[in-house]
Amino acid sequence: MAAGEERDLDHVGRIMAQWHRERPDLDVSPQGVIGRLHRLAGRLTEELVAVYGEYGLGEGEFDVLATLRRAGAPYELAPSDLARWTMVSSGAVTKRVDRCVEQGWVTRRVSDRDHRGRVVALTDAGRDLIDRAFDAHLANEHRLVGLLDELERARLAHLLEKWGRALDA
Repeated sequence: MAAGEERDLDHVGRIMAQWHRERPDLDVSPQGVIGRLHRLAGRLTEELVAVYGEYGLGEGEFDVLATLRRAGAPYELAPSDLARWTMVSSGAVTKRVDRCVEQGWVTRRVSDRDHRGRVVALTDAGRDLIDRAFDAHLANEHRLVGLLDELERARLAHLLEKWGRALDA
């Protein structure tokens, strides 16, 4: 590949071209998907976290508040359910909840049903905050996916779901 052609490639394309030059015996085509997804995930996270920050939230706090809010009234869950829905460890949930308690966005109390268990509940202040933050978050997501047309978004969502289900199987 000529130097001018390599400049026309994106970052991952240039890496693939370098590998092709150095190891033409290897099929590096998976890097075209996985490398680009990895880079895109990082960029998307930057874009999302910037909006959370406008509301004084980190990614973890946003996740806890959003999970409690979408659980519906009375906007409370056991820590184990929070861990399951936020896809992080129970230790990570504890740290996130602690930060939210300190800010007055959630409370932690003994469960009415099982006096050994705990319940994390959204406060009015937490509900107000996540409603405002989620509106901005959703507008940001629309902006980000708006870089693709409707058909491209639908195809990509379908392919990612299919790939995710296959990996989970």
